[in-house]
Amino acid sequence: MLQQTQTGRVTEKFLNFINRFPNFHALSKAPLEEVLKAWQGLGYNRRAVALKKIAESVITEYNGVLPDSIDTLKTFPQIGHNTASSIVTFAFNKPTIFIETNIRRVYIYFFFSGKNSISDKEIIPILEKTMDKEYPRNWYYGLMDYGVMLKKVHPDLNKQSAHYRKQALFRGSNREIRGKILKFLINNKLVKKADILKEFKDIPPEKLKMVLTQLEKEKFIKLEKDLVQFV
Repeated sequence: MLQQTQTGRVTEKFLNFINRFPNFHALSKAPLEEVLKAWQGLGYNRRAVALKKIAESVITEYNGVLPDSIDTLKTFPQIGHNTASSIVTFAFNKPTIFIETNIRRVYIYFFFSGKNSISDKEIIPILEKTMDKEYPRNWYYGLMDYGVMLKKVHPDLNKQSAHYRKQALFRGSNREIRGKILKFLINNKLVKKADILKEFKDIPPEKLKMVLTQLEKEKFIKLEKDLVQFV
């Protein structure tokens, strides 16, 4: 939820999501439209679909128990090395190496003062030497909290990273449009394309068509002649 989404928007959504789907079984059995409703406002709805698929895999393939293997977790949809490693550390308290924006900020501050275009490959060897392998969970918690504090004092530190990308605004973005269209279709199931054009008359028709085509490719909706259906 936090990836490319501001913490302020995530906090309440996370608590509501966990209350609604407190375990793998509840999430795996929930209808997709309920999962997407709980996800509304966060953008990137395919991540909600991925979470549901992961829950289904954990139930059917791993007897309801989340694997503690990085390689196994990386086989799940939309889970890469950093996410898999952080799950292994935070869920199982096992030492792993991963970098996210707050961790990166701390190492840039202490080890790369005045330097630019710093790659994570330069940070990783230092991270390996300095991490607490006995208490990795608490160590990473502290490291990330320190990074949050540094952001307030030195807001431009991460611009020194070679991986820095300015986060795109959510308002007016394709993500926002996708979310609005899905919300409309979840509530109405089957509508005419003309109804969508009318409902979203402030959005250029070409952009609407592009978003609808993308949603169909991702199998959220089905387009048939003049009809649009949530699937």
